[in-house]
This record gives sequence, structure tokens and C-alpha cells, in this order.
Amino acid sequence: MKTNQMLTGKPGKTLFFFSLPMIIGNLFQQFYNMADSVIVGRYVGEEALAAVGASYSFTNVFIMIAIGGGIGASVLTSQYLGAEDYGKMRTSAYTALINFLAVSIVLALFGFFLNPWIMKALKTPDNVFEDAVLYLQIYFMGLPFLFMYNVLSATFNALGKSRIPLYFLIFSSVLNVALDLWMVIGWQLGVAGVAIATVAAQGLSAVISFLVLLRELNHYPIADGQKATCYDRDMLVRGTRIAIPSIVQQSIVSIGMLLVQSVVNGFGSSVLAGYSAGTRIESICIVPMIATGNGVSTFTAQNLGAKQPERVRKGLKSSFFMIGIFGAAICLILNLFHRQMISAFINMESGPLAFSTANSYVSFISWFFALIGLKAATDGVLRGSGDVTIYMAANLVNLGIRVLVANLFAPVWGVQAVWYAIPMGWGVNFLISFIWYLTGRWSRKQIIA
Repeated sequence: MKTNQMLTGKPGKTLFFFSLPMIIGNLFQQFYNMADSVIVGRYVGEEALAAVGASYSFTNVFIMIAIGGGIGASVLTSQYLGAEDYGKMRTSAYTALINFLAVSIVLALFGFFLNPWIMKALKTPDNVFEDAVLYLQIYFMGLPFLFMYNVLSATFNALGKSRIPLYFLIFSSVLNVALDLWMVIGWQLGVAGVAIATVAAQGLSAVISFLVLLRELNHYPIADGQKATCYDRDMLVRGTRIAIPSIVQQSIVSIGMLLVQSVVNGFGSSVLAGYSAGTRIESICIVPMIATGNGVSTFTAQNLGAKQPERVRKGLKSSFFMIGIFGAAICLILNLFHRQMISAFINMESGPLAFSTANSYVSFISWFFALIGLKAATDGVLRGSGDVTIYMAANLVNLGIRVLVANLFAPVWGVQAVWYAIPMGWGVNFLISFIWYLTGRWSRKQIIA
């Protein structure tokens, strides 16, 4: 077997080259998700864009649950890999897949039957309500594929094989765009067409990913005295303790968007369309930050499994340097080209209010992306070590700030209160997690036997 660079290579270089495929892959995933908005916004109209945007804040919660759950459960897999217990490593991966398949089926039923009520509770404008519900009903039919796809990707990353999910993301992104265009322009299916395309592309990728993972796991030899089973209840309990806070951490942005959706919806469908376009651009910009944090999580888990906490400290310092560069580059690009980016979603002449809303949002938030990167990297150390209580609390504080400020001050500041709250929450979240990191308690956590 090849040398594990997570345990022996230079921390900064190792983190960068491990995180880079995750960054590229997650960009493709955002491109994949964004294609629905771009295509319906350009070829169907502003109301269709608003309908998909109204749905996005809800569906993105489930995407983040899948990603967060997969990352959290895969911490065990990473630590067993670092400890070279390949039998338990396989068992951990199988257990996570079975658990999240069951969870995804329950959530799919929940979302399919309750989404009309939720859309009403979020004050979705009447002129886009029917299309938003239709999009969600089709989307939830494919939710198990979405979950398995993201949990499989997290498992590949836990094994240090971040290039494999990248290949599948490129494949599914290209397929999704092709199907979007075919169903919207060719078959004139509108909002329903982009939902069907998303489910089909993700379903095919999930099936192929599963077959490849089985092959990869078989490459790790099981030593005498080790064994692999299909399911382990103890791993279920320990994995759940890490997965739940990880789900909270990964979902904070999406849950925050969902909980303030009613504030945005109250300003009408044009403002909603502009906000939807702005959040899609934001979702691309935070990709390097979130991917770096997820890389730090895997790096931490493997090195603590190998009892090398000092490498974790060096890795976090290197990640801060990477985040600073990413943040400066993103800020510069957005300030130079944000109007062109918004134009991909909205025609300035036919939708001036939507365009100005998106412009205001992107112009403001562009200065603060380094904050979410610092938060994600520090959270990554706590998650990778299994020291999850404080970082979950920090993320809940983040969420509380976003919801409270948006609801209290929107009547005073207008819809801008929604985005003013975002860097406040990120900053407080980072401070809480970093202060806890400085105590060093994370380095003494034991989550594998």
C-alpha cells in the first residue's frame, strides 16, 4: 500500500492537495445545483427562478444533512484508517451507509408529504407556490440517491481518496446540465424538468459510486485478529454522537436561510428572485472554505488515530493561511465581476428590483468569506477529534444570531438585515470554537478502541 501522506507528508502541502479535489468537486456540485436556477431563470422566467429559489433553501437543508452526516460518520472510518485497523474501518463504512439509507427514506417521506405546509409557513408568494411544491415533490422522490451519493463521497474522502468523488461530481454535473436543457428547452417541462434532471443524474452517480467504493474497500487487507462485519451497533452510537453535531455544523448556513426565508418572502417574488441569485453565488464562494474545513477534519481524525496531535496543530495553521488567500481572491473577483455573475441569473432590464437585490447582497457579503473559512477549519479540528459539544453549541449560537437579527431588524433596515446578520454569526462561531481549541482538550479525546 502507498504511504499515507496524511500521516507523513508536510501538513500544509498535504492539506492543500487533499482539499483541492474536494474544492473542485464541490464547485461542480454547486454548478450542478445552480444549473436549475440559471436554466429556468433564462428560459422560463423570473417566477420560475423564484419558485426554484424558494425550494432551494428547503432542499439545501437536506443536502447539508447528507453531507454533514456523511462527514461526521466518516470520522470513525478515518481514525480506524490512521490506526490501520482495516476490519473496523470497513465495518464503520458499511454501518454509515446502512444508517443513512434508512434516514433518507424517512426524510423523503417527510418532505414529500409536508412540503406544501412548509412552503405556506414560509410565506412563499402565491404566484410561485404551485411550481415550488411541484419541484419539491419530484426532488424528494430522489432524496435517498442524494443521501447515498453524499455519504459515499464523504467515505471516499475519509479514505484519503478525494479525487474519486471529484470524477463523479464532474460526470453528474455535466449530465444534469444536459438533462436540464433537454427537458426545459426540448420538452418544455419547466420547473418539473429541472427537478427530474437532478434526480436522474444523482441517482445514476450514486449507484456507480457505491460499486466503486466496494472495490476500494476490498483493497485494504484485514490482518489476523481483525474482522469486518456489515453492521455494528456500537459504531452506530459512536458515529451518531459525531454525526449529529456535524450535521448541525454543515447545515447552519442552510437552516439559517430557511428560517429567514419568510422574512425575504415578505418582500415579494422579485426580491426573492434576487436573493436566490445572490445565495447561489454565495454557495459557490464558500466552497473553498467548507472544503478546507472538511479536509482539516479528515486530517485531524487520521492523525489522532495515529496519535500525532502536533501534526494537527500544524495543519490548522496551514489551513488558516490557505483560507486567507482564498478569502482575498474571492473578494477581489466578486468586486470586479459580480454584476456579470448576477446577469447569468437575472436580466437587469426585465427584473431591475431582483437585480439590485442580488447586487446589494453579493457586494456586502464578498468581504466576509474568510470568516466562514476560519470557523470551518477550527470546527474541523473539533469534529475530527470527536470533541463536538462546544462546536455544536457555537454553530447553534451562529444560527440564533442570524435568525434573531434578521427578524428583529428587517422592519427597520429592510431585507438587508438578512445579510447583515451573516458575518455576525460567523464571527461569534469562530471565536467560541477557537477559544475551545486553545484549551487542547480535543487532543485527548478517544473515540476508537
